Amino acid sequence: MLASGLTPNAISVIGIGFAALGAWALIEAPNHPSLYLAAAFGIQLRLLCNMLDGMVAVEGGKGSATGPLYNEAPDRIEDSLLLIAAGYATPWWWIGWLAALLAMFTAYVRALGGSLGFGQDFRGPMAKPHRMAALTLGCLAALGEALWLETRYALAIALAIIVVGAALTGIRRVLGISHALRDAAP
Repeated sequence: MLASGLTPNAISVIGIGFAALGAWALIEAPNHPSLYLAAAFGIQLRLLCNMLDGMVAVEGGKGSATGPLYNEAPDRIEDSLLLIAAGYATPWWWIGWLAALLAMFTAYVRALGGSLGFGQDFRGPMAKPHRMAALTLGCLAALGEALWLETRYALAIALAIIVVGAALTGIRRVLGISHALRDAAP
């Protein structure tokens, strides 16, 4: 990856492309169940880009002034694309929107803690890697479900787990900031 000449920012943008392909696959998957597998690959390739951009920036010495922006903004776009699309692959479209909103909230609270001078809090139980693992497993379960049962509940269950976990994650992070603020008070 270092020899390719790709910058960390370009790798981050490529991740958006993989997320968009995964989102398209999720929307089409109820009519073409094999696309659940394509969606799972899109999710994992998005995560791979997320890992590689940091490695190229740090280990390859290719970081830039806009690196922090490109490290965060694409993640929010990718989460939203995949979670919202997953909702439309279930009987309850709104659960994807709720999952995306809560994923955005957990990232906001993490960044808020950092802006207040505390270390960014990556604790879960449903931080980004956990959300994407749950969504990937949901896609694989949805493929099996579509092939053998012809129902569409597996992905909805995965999204429900993400919703509950992301809400708990947001609460834990808010409480962590609250405790840090109280501890730092004179």
